[in-house]
Amino acid sequence: MSEDVLEVPVAELRPSLEALLMIADQPLDDATLASAVGAPVADVQGALAELAQEYAVQGRGFELRNVAGGWRYYTREEFAPVVEAFVLDGQQARLTQAALETLAVVAYKQPVSRARVSAIRGVNVDGVMRTLVTRGLVEEAGEDHSTGAHLYRTTSYFLERIGVTSLDDLPELAPYLPDLDDLDELEEELGGSVGVVSTGSSDGDA
Repeated sequence: MSEDVLEVPVAELRPSLEALLMIADQPLDDATLASAVGAPVADVQGALAELAQEYAVQGRGFELRNVAGGWRYYTREEFAPVVEAFVLDGQQARLTQAALETLAVVAYKQPVSRARVSAIRGVNVDGVMRTLVTRGLVEEAGEDHSTGAHLYRTTSYFLERIGVTSLDDLPELAPYLPDLDDLDELEEELGGSVGVVSTGSSDGDA
């Protein structure tokens, strides 16, 4: 099977690979990179190895690693404390009331979709959920097999921040939150109007 190579490379190989890896949000494998830059896989592999070595020799603040079959930039270990301090400083700002309420719903109803959280709160929570994910308090937890919607759950960092070791240690607030089965019945009774309400207004980014 022939390699998927463009007749003319898109641009100079090494800078092209750097540009792609700079914007990647997940590791990229050799074949994907080769297809993107229009070069043979062997050439791409060689260029990546050279870049990784070059960064190490120059003592850059980042390094190029081949992890789980793909290449990605990572902070060099000795500079991790600097990055950690910067990230944590950015998370010292207090969460808004909207964010706290949304986080509580996720904590007690997880795994739960954004649509469900919106239905419980009565407003669109997309912006708030992005904030919670960015702050490391909430993460994706697969998909709902019946709807295909992304599910969310709280993280270990969330437990650390509130000072508990497991979700079993959360205060008994769950009885005060609507049951998901009750929401299904309510949506049926109102002809789906709960879903409309959930997108009619928004908390925005918190």
